[in-house]
Amino acid sequence: MKYLFLSLITIFCLFSCSKPVTRKPVSVKSGSYLSESVILNKKIKAREETAINTIIEKDTLHTYLNSGNGFWYYYSKKDSIPNIKPQFGDIVNFDFNLKRINGSLIYSKKELGNRNYRMDKEELFYGLREALKLLQSGESATFLIPSHLAYGYYGDTKKIEANTPIITEVTVNSISKIEK
Repeated sequence: MKYLFLSLITIFCLFSCSKPVTRKPVSVKSGSYLSESVILNKKIKAREETAINTIIEKDTLHTYLNSGNGFWYYYSKKDSIPNIKPQFGDIVNFDFNLKRINGSLIYSKKELGNRNYRMDKEELFYGLREALKLLQSGESATFLIPSHLAYGYYGDTKKIEANTPIITEVTVNSISKIEK
């Protein structure tokens, strides 16, 4: 009995020291979803840029500027004297509205109200955040913003649908500098 027990332990030890066997994955997934997503996003971006370019071409009253951040704008009211633009942490008091690219109103200035925003320290969609950096106190501008810089894939879950490019008219009322 003693030898049987020792034999079993020896056999067990010999076989338990074998190398681990790697397992094969149950299913193999390729990057096709990612590739399809990239293609879809490029189509959406191209369609929105075409719509924005059409608006710019038809509008002979305004001179549009490229922001360098992926959106276009023109000044409705521009201060001729260069002044201070908002910097990180400054408090910007502003009014704005939101429209669809076809011009239909989504949210009015009255509905959105006068807002105070601490530059780059609070939540605000990227396009508007960057737009505020371009304006001085007392200036107004209209921005044409593609959906990927606005509310993107999800919209705002209320009135703005997914992949909706927007037009926003922004007026900066004041900029309060914060001492660092």
